[in-house]
Amino acid sequence: MKKISLLVSLLAIMGFTFPQKKKIKVWLIGDSTMAVKEIKAYPETGWGMPFVNFWDSTVTIDNRARNGRSSKSFIAEKLWQPVIDNLQEGDYVFIQFGHNDESKDKGERYSTPDEFKANLLRYVTDSRSKKAIPVLITPVTRRKFDESGNITETHGEYPALVKQVAAENKVPLIDLDEKSKALLQQVGPEASKYLFNYLSPGEHPNYPDGKQDDTHFSELGARRMAELVLAEIRNLKLELAERIIVVPLKNK
Repeated sequence: MKKISLLVSLLAIMGFTFPQKKKIKVWLIGDSTMAVKEIKAYPETGWGMPFVNFWDSTVTIDNRARNGRSSKSFIAEKLWQPVIDNLQEGDYVFIQFGHNDESKDKGERYSTPDEFKANLLRYVTDSRSKKAIPVLITPVTRRKFDESGNITETHGEYPALVKQVAAENKVPLIDLDEKSKALLQQVGPEASKYLFNYLSPGEHPNYPDGKQDDTHFSELGARRMAELVLAEIRNLKLELAERIIVVPLKNK
């Protein structure tokens, strides 16, 4: 150890400098399953919240996801424009929509399959025009099991559409739909409730009557989903993978 310290000191005296890693910003755009929550919604937690804690000091996470947004309304409400205006070369844009695009009863959100693909392609094209790196993410699963205890698909054709856009345009893809379904299947119908915003009456002041939410995550669930995304970043061998640090799960 002393020899190493001496070598570092000698190199510094001789004028050698160690190359500094460039700064990287990661933009998150998507819906409530990713978004930062207001205090009044706790313990509901978007997976983008714990996601910020897994990186070294060279990475900044800018979470622009918003509750209730679809690929359509995120553009229509001009939430995308500030991201475009501030994108820099080498930034990453993580794009996760689908939950609200499939809501046929909500016209401001609903995107037909063709519209959905066109919206995703716009995000990709706009990002690349600024020399940023888009990453497409399939919508994270809802908690829904059949009578035999098997997790079921809840997003219809939308995950496949994300995959199609990714394949056709050579965009890195994180299949969070499949990865999260596999996690819930492993955990099982009952234990998986701990990953979602399930509360008994009186358990939390924000939900005095309790809550049974099969879409939005608890703090634990959000962290597990973030860990799935991080594992896929490593599998894709993105440059970002070199910046991931290990943060141990706190015991509570």
